[in-house]
Amino acid sequence: MPSTDRRAWQDVLARIEGDLVAGTIGPGDRLPPERTLATELGVGRSSVREALRVLEVLGLIRTQTGSGPQAGAIVVARPSGGMAALMRLQVAAGGFDVADVVATRLVLEAAVVTALAESRAVDLTAPAELLAAMDGELTTAEFLAIDAAFHVSLAAASGNDVIAAVMTGLRSSVEGYVLAGAAFLPSWELMAKRLRAEHRAIVDAIESRDAPLARTLVHDHITGYYADSKLAPLER
Repeated sequence: MPSTDRRAWQDVLARIEGDLVAGTIGPGDRLPPERTLATELGVGRSSVREALRVLEVLGLIRTQTGSGPQAGAIVVARPSGGMAALMRLQVAAGGFDVADVVATRLVLEAAVVTALAESRAVDLTAPAELLAAMDGELTTAEFLAIDAAFHVSLAAASGNDVIAAVMTGLRSSVEGYVLAGAAFLPSWELMAKRLRAEHRAIVDAIESRDAPLARTLVHDHITGYYADSKLAPLER
């Protein structure tokens, strides 16, 4: 029978987070339906919904209401550390100006791709996993959530824990403005195709150890989307 423990949702949360940490599920994967999770874990559906709400606030999943193959929860990131969580709380509490987020991204991500391109040993497994996830059948919101996670994964791969934490903390702000900007694009399909190509070009430049090219590509990638979505008039 389903558990009546008021903390049952925490059991659900621990189970899903454990699967994320273990790699049993990862970005691009969809969680089982609420009813299935409730049955498997022996809890009520309300406990499952509460756990999913927490996971969404933490930026680990995105949920889509309705029915069909796109409904339910999709994984968009893996768990990260405490400093990033504090940054997310700051974003949720007051938010940041879009222009400030863009300017911060330009500084941080230029440093990230430079460090990666100049490193003798770079592990790009996580970014590659996210690139593959972006090739799946995704809604616009899901694609952009994984897109933001891709940029965070590059920061994590750089080995600079502070930059990685700041990027992780800013991720909800990044997702928010890119999703808002998508409404102003003449064709989301064409933009998604372009973003995939730009992501791969950035990774190729890193793997070729071409730091100047990687910096140029990531700068144009960030500012180009802003210009096309008409969210912020930045110089390119």
